[in-house]
Amino acid sequence: MRETIIVAGSLAQKPRYGGHTWVFLQYLLGFRRLGWDVLFLDQLELENCRDAAGNPCSIVQSLNLRYVQEVMERYGLQDSYAVIADRSQHVFGLSRTEIVRRLKRSAILLNVMGFLRDEEMLAAASRRVFLDIDPGFGQFWRELGLHDMFQGHDAYVTIGENIGKPDCSVPSCGLTWITTPQPIVLDRWPLHPTPERAPITSVVSWRGAYGPIEYQGTTYGLRVHEFRRFLQLPQCTHNRLQLALDIHPSETKDIALLRENGWELVDPLQVTGDPWGYQHYIQSSRAELMVAKNLYVQTHAGWFSDRSLCYLASGKPVIAQETGFSQHYPIGEGLLSFSTPEEACWAIEEVSTHYDHHARVARTLAEDYFESDKVLGRLLSKLSV
Repeated sequence: MRETIIVAGSLAQKPRYGGHTWVFLQYLLGFRRLGWDVLFLDQLELENCRDAAGNPCSIVQSLNLRYVQEVMERYGLQDSYAVIADRSQHVFGLSRTEIVRRLKRSAILLNVMGFLRDEEMLAAASRRVFLDIDPGFGQFWRELGLHDMFQGHDAYVTIGENIGKPDCSVPSCGLTWITTPQPIVLDRWPLHPTPERAPITSVVSWRGAYGPIEYQGTTYGLRVHEFRRFLQLPQCTHNRLQLALDIHPSETKDIALLRENGWELVDPLQVTGDPWGYQHYIQSSRAELMVAKNLYVQTHAGWFSDRSLCYLASGKPVIAQETGFSQHYPIGEGLLSFSTPEEACWAIEEVSTHYDHHARVARTLAEDYFESDKVLGRLLSKLSV
């Protein structure tokens, strides 16, 4: 009987976020490619349940649960998931008994952002590995005494590839951090031709789930605080710049400024509201323009977006704001970095002028640096699995 790698994360809490869904699919499908059995564990509370119209409803009737079920079935994981609901009183998918059995014979439980909190299940896992996909927030919260999401784990993995280095201001919290890029399953993300007049796009949230953080006299902000520096980019290029932007309707001033400066805005729920729609949107793009969260930029965390990997794999060049990732990956062809509006304008025009070359190199970068067999194989080796 094969051992199992268990991935815990938050799909049911965030239905209709196709890009967020792909974060977990890359790990589940990637580990399965390496020959492991996999199991996805999710949690859902009644107060978070909504129907398709956004109204409160029971868990059984919720869009939240239906979304997880549909995604798991679509990607052949229908026998490899469970949703722990209503403060652990109910379980959908596999039974609690079967989950505990699999946890006991698992190689690792990869607990993404410490999302799984069920005490019996955590205790049953042979090895609990914290996976940090939002580097900086948890570390600052712990140092400030606000919240310790790392407690109760045996190993600590982060996609902030500069954490622990002298030029990174994210505190290590006295923990030994294993760093890794995120993986992409390339046979699920093939090369895709670029449609005529396709826009340069990005799939982003304006603020996200967390607020700014003050630490030792410095304020670490969100994507909105960086994006305002680049509002005028559409005016320096003939390329269409389009955002699938998750922004609250009350942000009327920022929405108006974006449109006045020439940004095309599309509703992310309409174009990226499930993993297959998200994939189609990226494949229909010309390139990605990625503006990072201010925290990633200021701390020099070495964060690199899971979305950018999907663009690269699809043969779409990536123009990404510098977070320190260039210490780890070659830039200038296929992947271009910028820190100022002038550098971003130059990179957009460079990609436009030599598009076919940058598109070919983009796919090569995905194959050489982010392919799931390589990334997950190295990660398991670092974890001594």
